[in-house]
Amino acid sequence: MKYKILNLILKTDEKLTATPAKVRGFIGNSYPENPILHNHYSNDKFLYSYPYVQYKIINGEIVIVAIDEGAELIKKIAPELSNLNLDKEYKITEKIIHEKEFDIKPSSDEKHYKFLTPWLGLNQNNYQKYISCDSWKDKKEILNRVLVGNLLSMSKGLGIIVNKRLYAKTHFEEKIVEYKGVKMNAFTGEFKVHYDIPDYFGLGKGVSQGFGCVKQIIDEE
Repeated sequence: MKYKILNLILKTDEKLTATPAKVRGFIGNSYPENPILHNHYSNDKFLYSYPYVQYKIINGEIVIVAIDEGAELIKKIAPELSNLNLDKEYKITEKIIHEKEFDIKPSSDEKHYKFLTPWLGLNQNNYQKYISCDSWKDKKEILNRVLVGNLLSMSKGLGIIVNKRLYAKTHFEEKIVEYKGVKMNAFTGEFKVHYDIPDYFGLGKGVSQGFGCVKQIIDEE
């Protein structure tokens, strides 16, 4: 299925020390009448199972990724953004918008991706299975299955039907990150899978706050 994808890049007058969660909070609070910007209603129910607006910080720049109606909304509010009151106040010095249509779907060709930000693949259930494994091979099999599960969850959230079995090949390194004030196991590295994923889309937990951000690697023939 083809989706409208908008990437809004915000450059600031000072080097960012804030987190994507701070950016999400500021913009969401600035437009409380638009739940799509923070993906939940006042009763803490989620608007979408896969966020249609996602906030990242890549190479010191804010990147807001928006899908379909999220793209229309971000395009509408972008001219109104001049300052960001995060951990301190930043002045926006430049705005760059990239728009495209992207056919998000399982692919006949194997695609190669890397995580630009740590991937939070483990939840309470699979974390216990993961730490109980004696070998890295067994741990890797769990991570491969979880990654495929994340892709299927993304597909379901976007209304995409996956009618083929997916398998992932991965090369990950483990690291500890903080998510919602809790230290968690996360992973960086690369993976291959038969699926077309737009650059800067997120997989796993914390997608709207910048975790699990992917970018395709174009392998040379």
